[in-house]
Amino acid sequence: MKTLFVLLDGAEDHPVPQFGGRKPLEVAETPFIDSLLSDCVSTQGSTYTHRFINQLFTGSLPRTPRGAIEALGLNLRMDEGRVAYRLSPARVSEGWIEWDYHVDDALEKDIIKKFYSHIDVLNPYDPDVLFFLKGRAVIPLNSNEVISLPCPPMPAPMKYRPDFMWPLIEELSEELDGLTLMPWGGGKTNREATLHKGVAPLTVVSNSPTALGISRALGQGAVKVDALEERFPIARDLLEETNVFLHADEIDEVSHQRDPELKVKLLEQLDSLLEDHFHDYKRIALLVDHGTSSVTGEHLPMEVPVACNYDAGLNKRKIALSELMPYLLSHSRE
Repeated sequence: MKTLFVLLDGAEDHPVPQFGGRKPLEVAETPFIDSLLSDCVSTQGSTYTHRFINQLFTGSLPRTPRGAIEALGLNLRMDEGRVAYRLSPARVSEGWIEWDYHVDDALEKDIIKKFYSHIDVLNPYDPDVLFFLKGRAVIPLNSNEVISLPCPPMPAPMKYRPDFMWPLIEELSEELDGLTLMPWGGGKTNREATLHKGVAPLTVVSNSPTALGISRALGQGAVKVDALEERFPIARDLLEETNVFLHADEIDEVSHQRDPELKVKLLEQLDSLLEDHFHDYKRIALLVDHGTSSVTGEHLPMEVPVACNYDAGLNKRKIALSELMPYLLSHSRE
């Protein structure tokens, strides 16, 4: 029997004042998830999902930067001499830059339209751009240079200037009342560490280019499914042939929107979907990669729970993330 790994992205949180100091996971009515978490251990979370997943699968941090990972996840061209950056919405005011997580559908359309109206300034770099969520995009470029840029989250607005994109950044900012797209996480693809024994074959089922890109960088399967509810039956079918990593990135997204009640509702929806599709499945490992505050919208590096519905030898209070996967795969499969 193959193993189903379920990643509740950003499900941990700090106590929420409007919930009387309880966390969304404590408030949500999630009997299926609770049945697993009633007997769990902890591991260290990571600030970013790609770092958590790669360390879980291989025991090592990723050697490929975020932009290049996501380019792989979106099947963008990354031959030799190409560098990829993540683009994220941000606000620019008098040179000060602050990330913006509150882009709705209408604003996303404006960002995309304005971006393509000015993309000709990047033509010397042969850009290949793909937007995927809330105005976020990945952009591979021809370049021999990788520019190191600040990554979100930032504790406060910063001043910096990525010269290769600055004319486009300024044009967007002027036309969108300060809103623009800022590059970060740039780099090239690199050879990753070897998978822990027993992980392969594995297929990631996700809407996130981050999770999909990690799987492709490691030579494993990746199935992009945008709708949350559609991922669950697809994951169940894939378990006939492969271990499955089912990723719910939506929890992190609603946390960034600073809406604790929406986070509770989404956790309850996920619990219902897990119960509907996997109530009889005997090898489920439940994971959380980090906390995301539904009050501030920031990622929270903190200890996170790990739970199984089978005996994986998790008889310690805390297990290092780099050592966790061998435990999750150690139990003999039926």
